[in-house]
Amino acid sequence: MDIEQHRDEIIALALSDEVPFDTIRARFELDETDLKAAMRRWLRPGSYRAWRERVKQFRQRHPSYKAR
Repeated sequence: MDIEQHRDEIIALALSDEVPFDTIRARFELDETDLKAAMRRWLRPGSYRAWRERVKQFRQRHPSYKAR
């Protein structure tokens, strides 16, 4: 699957607090590492860092947040 064709949808799902990484993996065949690499390419550096920090903070408060 060409992820570039689904770029906007993948970004929206990754930025959503309600969509776990498992859903993105099942739909687009992207594991968490691949998703992080794609988001790093697609987002501005500050936006990427803010997204990663938000995921990190939510995981600390809610262990099942975007869990595998």
